[in-house]
Amino acid sequence: MSFLEILLIIVSSAGLLHGVLFAFFLFFFKKKKTLTNLLLGLILIFMAFRIGKSVMMNFGDNLEPTFIFAGLALLLLIGPFLRWYILGMTRPNFKLPKNYLAEIIPFSLVFLMSFFINKELFENNKVVILILGSVLLLIYFHFAFYIFISWRTLKNVKKNYIKETQSKSQKSIFEWLYFLIIGFVIIWFSYFLNILDDEVPYVIGPIVYSLAVYFLSYKAFQLKATEIDGEVFKENDNTVLFDKISKLIVDKKLYLESDFSLSKLSKLIGQSTQKTSSVINQYAKQNFNDFINYYRIQDAKILLVNTESEKFTISSIAFDSGFNSLSSFNSAFKKFEGKTPSMYRKST
Repeated sequence: MSFLEILLIIVSSAGLLHGVLFAFFLFFFKKKKTLTNLLLGLILIFMAFRIGKSVMMNFGDNLEPTFIFAGLALLLLIGPFLRWYILGMTRPNFKLPKNYLAEIIPFSLVFLMSFFINKELFENNKVVILILGSVLLLIYFHFAFYIFISWRTLKNVKKNYIKETQSKSQKSIFEWLYFLIIGFVIIWFSYFLNILDDEVPYVIGPIVYSLAVYFLSYKAFQLKATEIDGEVFKENDNTVLFDKISKLIVDKKLYLESDFSLSKLSKLIGQSTQKTSSVINQYAKQNFNDFINYYRIQDAKILLVNTESEKFTISSIAFDSGFNSLSSFNSAFKKFEGKTPSMYRKST
């Protein structure tokens, strides 16, 4: 065996070992046991067997067809587990779908079929080769289908959460799951290209997997994806409170009161000033003053461009918009619009 072959074995096997170790970490060393971590760990184990088959097939001799097809059958298992993992990471109180056993029937059939496959079947039997080739294509398209379904699920969930009001944990989950799906797409293409073109070395698949699993492991720990799950999408008290604050301020136009303060708002909603301030900072991504001034500036802009309001001075518009001084109005206006009120009036 040449040095290059030894190096390729090491590189292609490194990701396999890393994936297994990551899975064991999720199974046995995580204090908080969650269904999502269990599903992720099982996906890594199934992928390890699948990649192991590829490594042995590329560098070994006379690999048994039974072992080859058993490894391929695992792709029929990884697809459903990926979908369930995506659901578990985006839905609170997630439980396995009632029909989850039905989704693993294709795997069960192909896995059982692999025990009846031997080398003699391939000898001068074009029908068997054609059938097994068709099964191979079905396996890869089945996996591609589940990757697509997982992506659609994630996309549909994300539509329900406005980016500006997403919590830090929710953003982490969305980012992590997109990376995970992209990783599976890259791995799928690396193997599918090998089927279509014999010029693509079979070892490319394990190498791509190794690179992907190292990167995904890094992102999982960076985004703390193993610490959170779909529970972060519960409609928590902070979300309800922020909706209440926004509705109160906008519907009753409380921002037009020049003496409106954080303490007044807190009393209206029955919360402490610290709690009110924290919720505004979290969901509006602004402090209280900027949050209120934003609505004041929107009203002021309407008055500044209204032809019927041309007779009103900028000072009167400032006071009508809720500001208690011209200087504070000018400062706030320039902060949000990048120009002074007078410049804004002239430019419209």
